[in-house]
Amino acid sequence: MRSYVLSRLLGLIPTLAIISVIIFAVIQLPEGDVVSSTLDRLAAQGIAPTEEYVQNLRAQYNLDKHMALQYLYWAGNFLTGDMGYSYVFERPVNDLVWERLGYTLSITVSALLFTWIVALPIGIYSAVRQYSIGDYVMTTIALVGLATPPFLLALIFMHLGFEWFGVSTGGLFSPEYEDAAWSWGRVVDMLAHLWLPMVIVGLGSAAFTMRILRANLLDELNKPYVVTARAKGVGPVKLVLKYPVRIAINPFISNIGLMLPALVSGEALVSLVMGLPTIGPLLLQSLLNQDMFLAGSLLMWLAILTVVGILLSDLLLAWVDPRIRFE
Repeated sequence: MRSYVLSRLLGLIPTLAIISVIIFAVIQLPEGDVVSSTLDRLAAQGIAPTEEYVQNLRAQYNLDKHMALQYLYWAGNFLTGDMGYSYVFERPVNDLVWERLGYTLSITVSALLFTWIVALPIGIYSAVRQYSIGDYVMTTIALVGLATPPFLLALIFMHLGFEWFGVSTGGLFSPEYEDAAWSWGRVVDMLAHLWLPMVIVGLGSAAFTMRILRANLLDELNKPYVVTARAKGVGPVKLVLKYPVRIAINPFISNIGLMLPALVSGEALVSLVMGLPTIGPLLLQSLLNQDMFLAGSLLMWLAILTVVGILLSDLLLAWVDPRIRFE
């Protein structure tokens, strides 16, 4: 098990290195750069910068160097904790990322927990009570959850909250806590607002995961070892939970790494609709304005979260399934 964990950790290094090259290449593909965007903005304000100003600006962003050197400067600074400077927000990228990454993780992790808490018992119930009224109801709800995009759910909840209760359901804080310093009251206020984006973001993943668990468990329940155990008088709860669920849950666990990117992308759309202070709207604005340091850093952090999620799912799978440890 130790060698397995070590090999998976070492595999992260070349994976992230390749991802960083792809991210840097992608943000360089559109025509123009951060300097041309700055010059366009100044021209719109009626300001004519000097040639010396333009050259200094290009040197500031290392645009006067070869593309390979630009990548090395960007990647090296990222590894040392310096993510550059955002010309759009006129602030260090470190400050922008750290103040929003926590909110993004809060919504994503809570949505992941919501997915597990909802999908696990419902998936087991639907498999055990196949073709019952409850199974049909849960399957219908799951299909509706799969067919409804998160941003549409956000619009529906915001409309219902305003029409029925006369309150705004946008944001993560009440107006009095929006710019306040962190305190126990601000934490409680955030938790009171967190449940809605958690449900909206996690509902589709919960429906998808429930369907996977139901299908896998139905396959296990019809296997000979389950029939034999039932014939020997093993109790129904022990019969289902001890072996079939442990085997059927493997895809459930392995999907964690695939669910994280989906949750993050769903969170980005929900954040745009609900006005949440996460990295989703920040990433969109940085891409539209070709703010390369901010866009590259945000994409790199999303890649890191995705790779770490896949690593955690592999380790959990090895812990749950002894066959993987033996291999």
